[in-house]
Amino acid sequence: MDGLLPARSGQPGIARHRFLLPVLYQVGQRHAAHHAHPPPADSVVPVTTPDDDQAGPHPVLVGRKVTLRPGRPGDAPKLRAILAEPSVSRWWAEPDPVELIEEELHGDDSAVLLVVEIDGKVAGGIQYNEENDPMYRHAGIDIYLGGRFQGRGAGTEAVRLLARFLFEQRGHHRITIDPAAANEPAIRCYAKVGFRPVGVMRQYERGPDGTFHDGLLMDLLHGELTQDRA
Repeated sequence: MDGLLPARSGQPGIARHRFLLPVLYQVGQRHAAHHAHPPPADSVVPVTTPDDDQAGPHPVLVGRKVTLRPGRPGDAPKLRAILAEPSVSRWWAEPDPVELIEEELHGDDSAVLLVVEIDGKVAGGIQYNEENDPMYRHAGIDIYLGGRFQGRGAGTEAVRLLARFLFEQRGHHRITIDPAAANEPAIRCYAKVGFRPVGVMRQYERGPDGTFHDGLLMDLLHGELTQDRA
């Protein structure tokens, strides 16, 4: 992800924890398509659950490098270990207990946490929230990756996959993300997807050192999403 470091979100609707689709695969052919024929870049494979309402918000999104999927048993401890890594924790507070991360993996109507998977391994988490008031409707994204998965283009692809899902499947016209103003690798990553700086939010968030730090609000409109050039 080209040096991506984790974003940190303080948007309403996202827990203070943290935490894209030209081709649509037939649900019944998901596993066969995934294993027998690698899907094209930025493809989306919908997930099915007993509750049809959950099939939309909790997708399986498959790209060249990464898969974004709902959580499974055993994911929460791995995510907590990633959140405790120095390259991640410098932008985040002390990781939440495993039990709370497990709850976030179940998601709700406004915030959904997906696992970022690379080569079959849990690489991090990516979360989105939705503001559904018609006057202000938009979505927000937050992401973190373990240190060994940073700098490989995975973060850029993950954010692009989720942004395209939010535009094309969830019907949003605008998406926001708010990295720390000092998190230059993350800002460069989001700019590659098409996000633009809106403004600096002064003393926006308290960091691990106990002092408040500036945040950068960035947003992306539907027509601004870039294509994968890989």
